[in-house]
Amino acid sequence: MVRLDPVPDHGPGAEVLGLAPGDRVLDLGCGAGGNSAHPATLGMTSVGIDLSAGQLGKARERWAGVGGMELHQADALIHLADTSMVFDAVYSVFGAMWFTDPGLLLPAVHAKLRPGGVLAFSQRPPVEGCYGCQASYIPRGPDEDPVVVKRWDYEPDTWALILGEHGFTDVSVSVLAAPPGNRRTGTLLVRGVRGGQAVSPA
Repeated sequence: MVRLDPVPDHGPGAEVLGLAPGDRVLDLGCGAGGNSAHPATLGMTSVGIDLSAGQLGKARERWAGVGGMELHQADALIHLADTSMVFDAVYSVFGAMWFTDPGLLLPAVHAKLRPGGVLAFSQRPPVEGCYGCQASYIPRGPDEDPVVVKRWDYEPDTWALILGEHGFTDVSVSVLAAPPGNRRTGTLLVRGVRGGQAVSPA
């Protein structure tokens, strides 16, 4: 099922999105496809995008028998610009919403949501004092330079302001406690509803 906290059996699921059969949903950073397959099994049109060909290969193999699901290898901003589809919900579970400039991605998502449609995304809470665009080096092979990965981290109040500035209403931002066990870091969960007026990208 759609699980906005990626820890199994922990945190909220698809109820955050308020979906119904026949709705159209977009998963930004679908990985191996579990969060994209679940809405499709409930009678929705589910679109998942991811940059990783390997992850999408796993998704196509694992969910080959699920109808109503489309998978695309694409950058989130490019896919949103190119698609003619309008969605009832857009969500991202530790995916593109974390790794794309919200000043670019939020207007693009807003433009492809129907009025009243829901955006929800999750990621790690920010490290205290480390806000805005953060960058990390991810090692590759011994003969390759590391990959630079950017992510956008903000405190809950700041995320609420940013979504409001980009036309989202009924915004809620919370930090879910870590599950029982050895984990100490919870999950930041952000939800907003598309207002009626389009907001032009900056």
